[in-house]
Amino acid sequence: MIDELLKDVEARMGKSCKATEQEFSQVRAGRASTALLDSIRVDYYGTPTPLNQVASVAVPEARLLTVSPWEKPLLSAIEKAILAANIGLTPGNDGNVIRIPIPPLTEERRKELVKRVKQLAEDGRVAIRNVRRSGIDQAKQAQKGQDITEDDLKRVSDKIQKLTDRFIADLDKVLDGKIAEIMEV
Repeated sequence: MIDELLKDVEARMGKSCKATEQEFSQVRAGRASTALLDSIRVDYYGTPTPLNQVASVAVPEARLLTVSPWEKPLLSAIEKAILAANIGLTPGNDGNVIRIPIPPLTEERRKELVKRVKQLAEDGRVAIRNVRRSGIDQAKQAQKGQDITEDDLKRVSDKIQKLTDRFIADLDKVLDGKIAEIMEV
């Protein structure tokens, strides 16, 4: 009972942490990254399809992305999808490949991005704390139902708090790395 609860709490905290890291990867840091285009969906014969399933995305240079569609007629649909995604990038179409230059970030834009990343990190911390609260509530319910003792409840609560501290520390490390990446000139 206790082990299952702890495994469940750890798995849910891990998912919250991974989701926050995924959101970090969507924040543009001045360098080209294929993750910038992960959220883009292209109209592929009437079906919204992830970009990476209809084209290959590459990073030939530090400030350039290239998108090579597997079918030529998709060029304009991909270009429209990138523009519609409103990610601040302007694609250029040469008839075969879409080139997306990544403009350098201004100091003001860097500060905005740092603020956004910090907010995403705080949302991640809140999600982890919500999992902690939920896990402790489940343990309290088990104690009320006579499934675990009061000592077990205390031990479980301590272990859940340690898990919370560990995942928040991991999230803070990732945040520090992302801020360094954004502020690097």
